[in-house]
This record gives sequence, C-alpha cells and structure tokens, in this order.
Amino acid sequence: MAVYTHVSAEALAAFLARYDVGELVSAKGIAEGVENSNYLLDTTQGRFILTLYERRVAAGDLPYFLALLDHLAGRGAPVPPAIADRQGVAIQELEGRPACLIRFLPGVSVSHPTPAQALAAGRSLGALHRAAVDFPLRRANSMGAASWQPLFERCGRSLDRIAPGLHDAIGAALDRVLADWPDRYGQRTTIHADLFPDNVLMRGDEVTGLIDFYFACTDLRAYDLAVAHTAWSFDATGRQHDAAVGDALMRGYGEHAALSSYERKAFPTLAAGACLRFTLSRAWDWLNTPADALVTRKDPLAYWRRLSAYRPELLA
Repeated sequence: MAVYTHVSAEALAAFLARYDVGELVSAKGIAEGVENSNYLLDTTQGRFILTLYERRVAAGDLPYFLALLDHLAGRGAPVPPAIADRQGVAIQELEGRPACLIRFLPGVSVSHPTPAQALAAGRSLGALHRAAVDFPLRRANSMGAASWQPLFERCGRSLDRIAPGLHDAIGAALDRVLADWPDRYGQRTTIHADLFPDNVLMRGDEVTGLIDFYFACTDLRAYDLAVAHTAWSFDATGRQHDAAVGDALMRGYGEHAALSSYERKAFPTLAAGACLRFTLSRAWDWLNTPADALVTRKDPLAYWRRLSAYRPELLA
C-alpha cells in the first residue's frame, strides 16, 4: 500500500456519498507498500479501505481481481471483497484513477514472524490454493519469469547506482535461473504471488485476513509458496535467515497441499526466481519512484542477499 495520488477530504466525502456506508469521519493515507494509493477511511458506520489503482495494475485486470476475491470469500477465505455502490458498481473512478472501496479486515501484519505465525500463514496459503481450484478465470503472471529479462534490461546499467557490479551479477544469475525454470511442470493454479507478512493480517497466531491480491494470477503453486518462503523467513535486510520460520511455513502449507517430489526438487530454483523478481522490481521502484510520493521504498539488496540461501552457486 502507498499514496501516489492525493485525494482531498471533499473528494473523499463526495465519493462515499455513492455508498451506504455512512459519512466520512477521518481519512489517513497508508504509506506501506509500493503499488497503489491507499487510504484508511473511518465513517459513521465503520472502517474501510479506499484503493486507487496505479502503476502495474491495469484497469482491465480489476474485474479478475474482484471476481477472485468474491470467489474466495464465498468459500470462507479471510479476504476483503470490494463493496458495490447503490447502483451495484464496485469499480469506480476517483482523481482519474480506477478506485474501489474495500471491506476492512481486523488484525495487524507482523514484522518479525514467529514459527507459529508462519505455520498459520502456510496453512492459509494452502487453503487459498484449494479454494481457488475451481475459480474459472485465468490471468497471466504480469511479473512472472517472462517479465524478468525485459525488466532487467529496462533497469540497465542504472543498477550499478544501487551497488557497484550489480548489473553484471544479476544478469549472470538471471541467465542461469531462467535456463533452469520449471515452467512446464508442477501444478498450476490461481496464486497470490505476493504473500509477504504485510499482506497477512493476524491476531496473535491466528490469520484474520489475506490482502492485496493485485498480483494474483495463474501460475505454479510452488512458486507462490517460494515467494512466501523468501518473504517470511528472512529479516528486513535479507541478512538473517530464520530456518525455523521457513520450515513452519512449509509444514503449514503441506497440511492442505503437499508438494510433489518434482516441486520439492525445483523449489530452490523457484525461490531463487522469487529473489530475482523482487530484486528487479524493487530496483526499478528505487530508481523511478517520484520524489513527492508518500511511499516507503524497499531496498533491492535486501532481496538480492536472499539468493545465496537457495542457489549459492549463482553468486560465485
């Protein structure tokens, strides 16, 4: 979550007047995340999230995302469906951006997950994959393996402004991971593709919400688990790896959906791909985020460092 587009209190009040959600009491921009503009809204009837879609989220993809949330919510998953206005319309426009009012879910995201919390998150991811098995829509992974080389080329030699020699190091690792990528094998399903701890809401060791489905797509389920593993089992700098947290995440997932022998063998490459995907997207954001955006930039090197835990020979 973040704020790129600023919305006045008057515009927010006029927007809410389309809904049966009460009158605006307060609004606060949410700085976490990097993709969309988000506001926490309190009204006379409750609390809501307002999202304005920017950057990588195409307006044409929104019906897919909202249909997925409705599907998952209908199967008991703790996800936040969008709210329709009095005319039955969920996708609106505000300040020239597509916008949705989204149901608020209780809970907090954890910064230093414990094994018990990772176990619960793994269970939730496995349950999500099972709930999505019969979701009829398909969407290509806009940040999947096919996008990494073009993104690397767009970043170009500017990568060396982040760290000397980073361009050549990423290029060499990317070549090897893409050559080994297990794209034709493994079970494909609807995946979250971004299940970081800040996209999981918790109360104690209980998951109360899974949020931010705007990278959701059809791809390898083991890749989704690999993304989560790289996000949950390291500290924010990427220097400290907590194997107990990673193992708990895997165990929790396995309670709902055990990996095949092929998926287990491919897991280090899938995780290495996740490391490269987030290194590159963070590098692009680091180099191109507007100076006046209310957004917390994330260090690309914090993901680059994780690579050594999965395919150390790529850094040799």
